[in-house]
Amino acid sequence: MIPTVHEDKDRHGRARYTLTDTENGHIWGVCSEAEGLFGSSRRGTYELFGWTPEAVEVRGWVGSRVWLVPEDDTLEPWLLEDAESLGRHPGTDGLVLTGLDDYEGPPEGHRGVVRVHDEHRWLGSCREFARVLPPERETTPLVLRGLAPGEQLRQALLKGTRRALDLEEAALEIRDDRGEPLSEALLWTKVIAWRPSAHGTELIDLELDGRLFTPVPEHVRPLWERWFAGPPDTPGAWAGLDTRQRGAWLDLVRVRPGRPAHHDWPSGHAYELDGRHITDVPGLYLALGEAVNGPGGYFGSCPAAVDDCLRGNFGYTAPATLLWRDAATAREHLSRILTPDGRPYDLFTETLDALTRGGMHVTLA
Repeated sequence: MIPTVHEDKDRHGRARYTLTDTENGHIWGVCSEAEGLFGSSRRGTYELFGWTPEAVEVRGWVGSRVWLVPEDDTLEPWLLEDAESLGRHPGTDGLVLTGLDDYEGPPEGHRGVVRVHDEHRWLGSCREFARVLPPERETTPLVLRGLAPGEQLRQALLKGTRRALDLEEAALEIRDDRGEPLSEALLWTKVIAWRPSAHGTELIDLELDGRLFTPVPEHVRPLWERWFAGPPDTPGAWAGLDTRQRGAWLDLVRVRPGRPAHHDWPSGHAYELDGRHITDVPGLYLALGEAVNGPGGYFGSCPAAVDDCLRGNFGYTAPATLLWRDAATAREHLSRILTPDGRPYDLFTETLDALTRGGMHVTLA
């Protein structure tokens, strides 16, 4: 007998994960454990021939957003997210970079000088580059343990045909221990196997094909584990994180309260921003979110998103005042940011201008 999803999940543990059909919106099932959720992603690899550094030699993690900019200005820059340097290729003058590839930019076989920057500084240049196809990665299935299946999944398992077990596009919604949304992972998948679960006699362990599923990076796992207990209740919980982890923290802030705030402060409200830790771009938006909406609060994750938040429904009603303490820290670190094509701009001043246009009178301290 195949069990059906229960509304009361506490008898078998918290329903932290919900697998949903994105086309029809029905629930495939709910469970308390997702094995294989974290892992290494399939990354693009590039060999930059004739690498000449413009700053210090890049090693290890390079940046959240690294741009390869062709000297030929008719071609668009190519983005590598969460880029890492594997160092010099043995016996050559080439540097090896890996990252999550957006597949936009210079065409394969491009011959010409390419400069590289991390949105803060130019890292170096190369005479040409090549994309190296990575070896086939052994995929790990995504196993939903202790799953209580919904009616549609129960019927699919009873049929057991290849077509019935192809779930196509689905969303794995992740909730914290309080039942509040934490994140969501999209996957195109099919059922490989299912078996009775040790989590309960009425539950199953559902094994899903992981070939088209992008795992959550391992470096994000500790942050998620902190957030599973709920959002932070003290300000500055992110302050001790490095830029890579701050970016992951900002992703959680953006997804969770990407919804409008529960209430807007009335016009005339006085906000205070702690600027001591704004040493990078994620730090700017984390501090701004906390200033308006408290610990774990959201108030934009890029200039356009800040503009949206200033229009209302995200905790703010114009006009208001903002006391920005230790503003010199942000001025020092964010006054010279590089656009994708390498043009410098002043993110600190741009943020001040946006706040002013939105009715926020800012005092720098």
